[in-house]
Formats: sequence, structure tokens, C-alpha cells
Amino acid sequence: MRESNRIACEVLDLIEKQVKPGVTTIELDTLAEDHIRLCGAIPAFKGYRQGNSTPYPGSICASVNNEVVHGIPGERVLQEGDILSVDVGINKDGFFGDSARTYPVGKIDAETERLLKITREALFVGIAEARSGNYVHDISASIQEHVERAGYNVVRELVGHGIGRSLHEEPAVPNYGKRGTGMKLIDGLVLAIEPMVNIGTFRVKVAKDGWTILTADGRLSAHYEHSVIVRNGEAEILSKVA
Repeated sequence: MRESNRIACEVLDLIEKQVKPGVTTIELDTLAEDHIRLCGAIPAFKGYRQGNSTPYPGSICASVNNEVVHGIPGERVLQEGDILSVDVGINKDGFFGDSARTYPVGKIDAETERLLKITREALFVGIAEARSGNYVHDISASIQEHVERAGYNVVRELVGHGIGRSLHEEPAVPNYGKRGTGMKLIDGLVLAIEPMVNIGTFRVKVAKDGWTILTADGRLSAHYEHSVIVRNGEAEILSKVA
């Protein structure tokens, strides 16, 4: 799992260097898939199904502006001032990694910059609670408190998750909740913690493509994610390059 998550981090680092006005999201998807396969791994999202959905066609999720998550890569051209959330999943030898970041496209305004800052901070606030003896909703509540103090809202219909030999495992890790509730955390549990934060309402809707999740009010959303292993002391982030 450390290897799978390392590859996820490498992909996000590569994409970060290429995000600029004039680039299409399918170009970024191709870059990601090429690197994943070069590492002897498989893009975990490609062909993924949810219930009766059509298979997901991309190697990354590329969500622009008011697209919260699951945006399908295509011919959309990134524009100055956009934000792009990229989520990547890796399957390496049957073990999974998952990570996400939101990137500015060129120069963004101060409010958008603040949204990215608060969302990223919320991720690390949540990770700090991922210690054995704590509860899942200690993570959830800490994220919610940080985001709502800033005047934003966490998406409630989508959650983080356990991860290991499958991309999505128990327990669900919501970005809102009451401290001291939910599953008790134990050493060795790996969680994908992923705040999705909206400037406006927490409500979302599904686009006609059946995959892309949009903010209900059309305002901006940001998304950051790390896969972490629960420890007695400090949670260890797996989705980073050592």
C-alpha cells in the first residue's frame, strides 16, 4: 500500500507541473495513465462501476470549478482562474492507493485561494485525529468544525473510506459528525480521508453523464485527500513521496 500511494503522489506531482491555461483534462489523464502503467500499476478508477453505472472511463477524476468530484477527463480546456481537483487511484499488486489535490489554473482570486487553503487545512486537521483509541467521527467532527468556522460547508452525500485490498472499504469516513461516535480506530487501519468543501451550500447534484458531482448552487468546490495509516501516536501519511 505504501508503494501504491507513492505512485499516486508521483502522479499528482506530475500533473501539478502541467496544470495551466490551455491544457485539456484528457491530456492530464493521458499523462497520469502513462506514468501509472510505467510503474507496473493499474489505474484503479478506469472501468470502475458504482451500482448500475456505466464504467468510469478515465484514469483520474478531473473536476473543474463547481464540479465537486468524479469529473470525467475530456476536451475541456482549462482557463485562467479555474480550479481543478484531481483524484487518482492506484492498484499495485492488488493493494490500493488514493489521493487528491486541487490546483489553481494560473492566477486565482483571493476567495478561491482561501477555499483551497481551508480545504487543505481541514485534511490535516482530520488526519491529526486518526490515532488508535479515537473514533471515526473524531476525524469527521474536526474537519466539519474547521470548515464551518471559515464560513464554508462540507459535502455530506460523499465520504472518505477505508482502503486496502479494495479501493473502497469500511469504515465510511464522513466529513461531518459528532465526536466520540463511529467505529473505534485501531492500529494498522488505513483510511482515505478526503474533505470536499463548498463555498456555498453543502448540497450537490449529479450531472447528465451519471458520474460528475456538481454543487447544487453552481459555486466553487475544492477537494484534498490522503491515505493514512492509523497509529498510536501520529497518523502516517502513505500518499506522499518519501
